Amino acid sequence: MTAADASLDPVPDGPPAPVLAFRDDALGTDDAVALLARLKAGEVSAAEVARAAVERIRAVDGRLNAMRVEAFEAGTAPVPGDGPLAGVPTLVKDNTTYAGLPTGHGTAAFTPRPASRHAPFTRQFTATGMTVLGKTRLPEFGFNASTEFEDAEPVRNPWNTEFSAGGSSGGSAALVAAGAVPIAHANDGGGSIRIPAACCGLVGLKPTRGRMAANETGRSLPIDVVVDGAVTRTVRDTAAFLAAAEQVRPAPELPPIGRVEGPGGRRLRVGLLLDSPTGTVTDDVTRAAVTAAATTLEGLGHRVEPYRMPLDARFEEDFVTYWGMLAFLAGATGRLLMDRRFDRRRMDGLSQGLRGQYLRQWRSTPGVLRRLRRAAREGYEDAARYDVVLSPVLAHTTPRLGHLSPAVPFPELIARLKSYVAFTPVNNVCGSPAISLPGPGRTPDGLPVGVMLSGRIGEERTLLEAAYELEAAGS
Repeated sequence: MTAADASLDPVPDGPPAPVLAFRDDALGTDDAVALLARLKAGEVSAAEVARAAVERIRAVDGRLNAMRVEAFEAGTAPVPGDGPLAGVPTLVKDNTTYAGLPTGHGTAAFTPRPASRHAPFTRQFTATGMTVLGKTRLPEFGFNASTEFEDAEPVRNPWNTEFSAGGSSGGSAALVAAGAVPIAHANDGGGSIRIPAACCGLVGLKPTRGRMAANETGRSLPIDVVVDGAVTRTVRDTAAFLAAAEQVRPAPELPPIGRVEGPGGRRLRVGLLLDSPTGTVTDDVTRAAVTAAATTLEGLGHRVEPYRMPLDARFEEDFVTYWGMLAFLAGATGRLLMDRRFDRRRMDGLSQGLRGQYLRQWRSTPGVLRRLRRAAREGYEDAARYDVVLSPVLAHTTPRLGHLSPAVPFPELIARLKSYVAFTPVNNVCGSPAISLPGPGRTPDGLPVGVMLSGRIGEERTLLEAAYELEAAGS
C-alpha cells in the first residue's frame, strides 16, 4: 500500500490517522515518473506543480517539523529548465551546500549563513532539472538514527506522529512519505538513506561509493563512508533518479546502470541474513517481514539460502570509534569549515559523547581503520557469493520519539543505537550498494517495516530489478 492509498480516517482503537498531503491539485497522487509524463504532455506546468508542492509542505509541516529552510520563491516563479527530471519538485537535506541557502548541519553550535556556491553533488542533483523548494532537517551532523534534538521539536513520522521518522535523512523522508514532494535528497554514512526509508515506508537506495559526485569532506576522510542519493515512494522513481544522475555525471570507474524499467529475466542467488552480522537478534515483527520477502522471492523462482556474514567481532565497536572520530573532527574544525563563531560546547549529547569517547581512545585509530577495511573487504567478498543479500534494514521496528533522543544519557543512547542500527554500516565501509524497500504489512502502531537488498559493488541494476519484483508482489 502506498501513501496515496491510505485512508485518512483513524482505525477504531488503532493508530491515529496519518498526516498526508495528497489532494486534488497539480501533483495528484503521481510519483515523479508519472508527473514527468504529464509535464512533458503539457497537462500541467512546472509552475503549477511547484506551487502545489509548496502548499502541501505548508499543510503538513506544522505537524511533521521536517523543513529547515524554505525556498518557496522557486515555487511561485520557477525558471524553465532542462534535464531529465525537469520540473519535478524536490528538497535538499540541510548538510549539503546549496548556493544562496544556509547549511546548518542540524546543529545549534553556530548560526549558518547563505552559501556562495553549490557543493559538487548539489551541482549533479540540480543538473537533473528538479525544482528545489528548500532544505530538510537532519539530526546533528547526521550522527543519529532518529531526527531529534535537545532543544527543538523532532521530525515526526507521518504514519504515526508519536514515532521517529528515522535519521539522518528524516526530514526528507517525512515529506516524501506524506506526499508533499515525490522525491527528496538524502545521504548515507551508516544507513541514513535506508533507515528513514524503512521508518517511513519508502524506497531508499544507497549507491556504490563513487557513483555520485563526492563532496570535499568525504574525499578527505580515511574511509569515505558517505554517499548521496534520494528517497522516493516507488522503485521506478529511484531508478529514474539514478539514470538522470548518471546522465548528467557518469561514473566511468563503475559499470553503467542505465534506465532500469522493470524486473530482470535472470533468476538470482539470494543470501538470507536474518540476524545482524554484529550479533544483534532481530525482533519478531521485522523477522516476519524479511521472511515473507524471502518467500516471495522463492516463489518468483529465485534461489534463497540462509546466510550469516562472517564479520570481525570488533566491527561494531570499531565503527562507533570511527563515528566518534567524525564527531571529534566536527568539533575541531567547526570554526574553520562552518563558521568562526562555531561553539563546540553547544554540540548535543550524542556528538559530545561520541567525541569524548574518541578522545579517550584516539591512539587506537590506526588499528581501527585497518580492521574496518579488512572486515569490510572480507565480509563483502563472502557476501559476493550471492547476487543479492536480503536482510532487515534495522534490528527492530521504529521506536517512539524520545527513545533515541540526544538528551538520553550517552551510554544508554549508544547502546540503543547499536542494538537498532545493526545491519546498514557494513555497506558504508565497503562501499557496496543497498536498497531499503517497504516490507509486507504494518506494525500495530501503523508503521511500515523495511527490508533491505544489498548487492555487489557497481551492481545497482541488479538491486533495482529485484526491487521491482518485490514491489509488484507487495512485499
